[in-house]
Amino acid sequence: MGSEEAPLLLPAPAVEGCPGCVMERRKASSKGRIPYKELFFVGVTSLASSLPITCLFPFIYFMVRDFHISKTEEDIGFYAGFLAASYMVGRAIAAIFWGILSDRIGRKPVIAFSILSVVIFNTLFGLSTTYWMAIATRFVLGALNGLLAPIKAYCIEVCRTEHQALGLSLVNTAWALGLIVGPALGGFLAQPTEKYPHIFSKDSIFAGFPYLLPCLSVSSFATIVLISCTWLPETIHKHKVPEKDTKIVKALPPKDNYRDSPRRKSLLQNKPWILSLWAVSDRKYGGLSFSTKDIGEVLAMAGASLLVYQLIIYRWVHKVRGTVNSSRVASAVFIVVLATYPFMTYLSGVKLSFALYSAAMMKSALAITVTTGICLLQNNAVFQEQRGTANGISTTVMSFFKSVAPVGAGALFSWAQKRQDATFLPGDQVVFVVLNLVQLLGLISTFEPFLVLPALPE
Repeated sequence: MGSEEAPLLLPAPAVEGCPGCVMERRKASSKGRIPYKELFFVGVTSLASSLPITCLFPFIYFMVRDFHISKTEEDIGFYAGFLAASYMVGRAIAAIFWGILSDRIGRKPVIAFSILSVVIFNTLFGLSTTYWMAIATRFVLGALNGLLAPIKAYCIEVCRTEHQALGLSLVNTAWALGLIVGPALGGFLAQPTEKYPHIFSKDSIFAGFPYLLPCLSVSSFATIVLISCTWLPETIHKHKVPEKDTKIVKALPPKDNYRDSPRRKSLLQNKPWILSLWAVSDRKYGGLSFSTKDIGEVLAMAGASLLVYQLIIYRWVHKVRGTVNSSRVASAVFIVVLATYPFMTYLSGVKLSFALYSAAMMKSALAITVTTGICLLQNNAVFQEQRGTANGISTTVMSFFKSVAPVGAGALFSWAQKRQDATFLPGDQVVFVVLNLVQLLGLISTFEPFLVLPALPE
């Protein structure tokens, strides 16, 4: 057998009653068939986890304004940044713990508990009456929703090697669907007494809690998903891999023993937050004067394009260009697309809508190419018993930057609005220049010595 066909990890003898062994036997007998049932669970659980983030995320600016914490429009973005960041701060603190726990007790209980936290704390977020209550509930939701690390490990473990890219891309596809459904729910269901007075009276509970209805919709869906987790098959082994098998794997040539190779996680940025702030700000500040409905439509279009890209195009791109090269090209093109945003303020009507929709759709496809590729490298660089922890570490790093991004973006955005008449990079132009510099760092990180590549299976 040639080195290209060397096994990635020699299987341990099957142990009766071990769910991991059952899954391995199922994959071995599948003859290359896609595990549709398991991937369906991956999709719906990922969607249930993403909706609390995407549903009201574009409208946090309006929530803070309704809390009356600041009377000046320039400072609302600053306070909104902390509210937007609170979820990611919570996730950054707890992600490693949930990853380690999923390696110890299994993927299924951690996934189920995470969905339960969505049901409870997403509803409480909709019931928030003060700025600090909103921050607290969103922070706790982020800390208790430990789904991302185990679900990435899970989709690798239910797929044969040839379907692992599809499995990981399905996680991102679910997030893409969340970008469609989430902003749409927020845009159409937030403030229902104002938008639909003939259905929701001024005396209803939704008058006092204008953002409760979309949160209840998301929590209801999460409840259904939580019940469906009963049939979620476990993938973690309930026994240790014999030491002799581990030694055999470590003795493989460097090309085949790719699990000992270092891995890196690329820097991810939180650009939807910038897009929301920029789009809802007044044109006199360099924004687009968009409403909540307009923002929902733009993000929904971006999510729809991402869904199509993930299901139809990405597998072809991955096969032709490879994991790393496709990520590098996407990062480079991303910089060009992002640079066009400030100049859209000179457009209006149909031209503005077309330009913004096109840029948002292209940006989504490019971002998913980078994130899926890096995630595939990462999950194939460790043993199963380390995969949840590895994903937890990467989730912590990613959440840290995503928590810093809204705060920094809010402060930067507020500062930019106060320098509309500056000679060098006036107004919002400086915001997008900073974003492009961060994106450039992400591109640089995909080259050696920052990214040391493991040898992936053919």
